[in-house]
Amino acid sequence: MKIVKLDENSKKDLLVKLLKRSPSQYTEYENRVSEIIENIRAGKDRALFDYTKQFDKCDINEKNVEVTEEEFKEAYETIDAELLETIRKSAANIKAFHEKQKQRSWFTTEDGIFLGQKITAVEKVGVYVPGGRAALASSVLMNIIPAKVAGVDSINMCTPPSASGTVNNAILVAAREAGADRVFKAGGAQAIAAMAFGTESVPKVDKIVGPGNIYVALAKKRVYGNVGIDSIAGPSEILVLADETANPRYVAADLLSQAEHDELASAILITTSQELAEKVSDEVKAFTEKLSRKAIIEKSLENYGYILVADNMEEACDAVNEIASEHLEILTDKPFETLSKIRNAGAIFLGQYSSEPLGDYFAGPNHILPTNGTARFFSPLSVDDFIKKSSVICYSREALEPVHKDIERFALAEGLTAHANSVAVRFE
Repeated sequence: MKIVKLDENSKKDLLVKLLKRSPSQYTEYENRVSEIIENIRAGKDRALFDYTKQFDKCDINEKNVEVTEEEFKEAYETIDAELLETIRKSAANIKAFHEKQKQRSWFTTEDGIFLGQKITAVEKVGVYVPGGRAALASSVLMNIIPAKVAGVDSINMCTPPSASGTVNNAILVAAREAGADRVFKAGGAQAIAAMAFGTESVPKVDKIVGPGNIYVALAKKRVYGNVGIDSIAGPSEILVLADETANPRYVAADLLSQAEHDELASAILITTSQELAEKVSDEVKAFTEKLSRKAIIEKSLENYGYILVADNMEEACDAVNEIASEHLEILTDKPFETLSKIRNAGAIFLGQYSSEPLGDYFAGPNHILPTNGTARFFSPLSVDDFIKKSSVICYSREALEPVHKDIERFALAEGLTAHANSVAVRFE
């Protein structure tokens, strides 16, 4: 990994390079994505099946596009028993964490004035789960369980099929354990379009959540407004903030846990110790030689792997807040003290035994996180993403009378005479 002195120039160069990974930068794909979406809107099932044949090399039709009870049964019969138990433990942790996020409606009444906020779950949600290089059963749990906790009525899931028309057993089991109502064999931008506009086989939803490749990300961006979306996710990223007390093997292992996702993933260490920086670089080389996704890791580190050496912890924390990483590990002598200086991060892991995969799979907090610096203003996926808030207002005549002139005055000041008249007419 590249070891660089942290200063304004190196920080600026890094931020510019990281920004290039954003889905918003890949405009050359947008016309293709728009074409797919429009074809799905017009052709519905026919277009969806054609794209599945083209991209997934799979013959899908109205009879086999939806996963059947027999397929779910087979998945349960063939999945490793210990993995099933792990999925259930993880699901329980995720549910317990998200139960604490639930909000309730509230109302107040005083002197003829009734005000409040009504909490309502989104009615129909579509969850996208990618296929490709890894079967992300953990993402199934992270997307569906918060929706279930929020009280969503209908949860449909789309995931790409294999060439033989099957779906990974762990993904199917996770979908059933989490509470998905229906699962469809569809992937890519065409699946997003199918959920956004509906086809003969795939129902229209109100909101779409879940990560995916560049086509999925741009498709979500394109259909936003017709449906709600969670976010436009970019490639994975990890930032480790460490001082001289950190274990270099732990740091190296944690950096590589995200570098293996794909060639655009970023892995960054910011440290106040030159010695640690050099040891981590050596450990990264040694680990990479033994890992199964070596080629991906090497490409990721070549383009987006950095070790930045800061003069002090204050300078290091400033850089952490500017980068606003998806995952942040704090491996310092006093991690909770360091935590108080952090403003921007998707998920924060404290101490040497809180490695990032703990959050990916098991602890309970959501692993669908803001990327590409959006942790400056976005939050992890949560129950809040699956609810709507309606304001409730009720005034009696007696409550409105002493303030109606104020309302009329405000409306007239804005030149909105019909607004003013709407109130004045009640006191003619």
